[in-house]
Amino acid sequence: MRKMKRFAALTLAAVWSISIFTGCGNRNGNGSKEIIVGATIQPHAEILNSDAFQKKIKELGYTVKVKEYTDYVQPNEATEDGSLDANFFQHQPFLDDFNKENKGHLVSIAKVHYEPYGLYAGKTKSLEDIKDGSTIAVPNDSTNEARALQMLEAGGIIKLKENAGLNATINDIVENPHNVSFKEIESAQTPLVLEDVDFSVINGNYAMQAGLNVNEDALLIEDAKSVGADTYANIVVVKEENKDSGKAKALAEAITCDEVKSFIEEKYSGAVIPVF
Repeated sequence: MRKMKRFAALTLAAVWSISIFTGCGNRNGNGSKEIIVGATIQPHAEILNSDAFQKKIKELGYTVKVKEYTDYVQPNEATEDGSLDANFFQHQPFLDDFNKENKGHLVSIAKVHYEPYGLYAGKTKSLEDIKDGSTIAVPNDSTNEARALQMLEAGGIIKLKENAGLNATINDIVENPHNVSFKEIESAQTPLVLEDVDFSVINGNYAMQAGLNVNEDALLIEDAKSVGADTYANIVVVKEENKDSGKAKALAEAITCDEVKSFIEEKYSGAVIPVF
């Protein structure tokens, strides 16, 4: 009996030790479980680093480590291969394209905000001065180019084929009264070419990084009631197999709490609009 009791005690001690070790493996130094999230700098990383978000995520028993990116490719790749637990930088059509082209398995767990596209002045300072042969820079990825072209159509600069919609490309332009030439470039480059083009269509986060405010500096602003505004809400993304995990649930709850909504509204003054 003594040997049996001793064996049972040793077994329980071993199980207890393994449990403690396993639990510590999922936690950081302050006892909270850590979530690693990849995000572009503005406004995504700013939102994640805000006191509003950080306080809420800690209340839920987690901490978030933000890894900043300056492009739209690496965050999805890193989430797919498990280097990141989640990412926050993109909209659903962009994610759909990534999954299709890369056989990805990423899904959205929360819609957070919408950033209005804007048309900004480069060499030509006013739309009234637009002339034949003017050059407009637009994002070169399919979803963002369509969004840019729809805004230009709404502003009367071009006209697209009927029902071109979210699949529009420059090949769908049927009326171009000013013979505008389009320069298709990577989204992050659209603010950097302003000195070389007449106008540039710039995504909200890249405009902010360049010190531009859509409400003060843009010559055209994407309509908040447009298809683009409804479709291109920025989302938090995880690998599909992790969508029901504790990390994913806590992340979704914290990023859509009332305190984060107030932070976005107060900090960005309409340049970033919460959708939750």
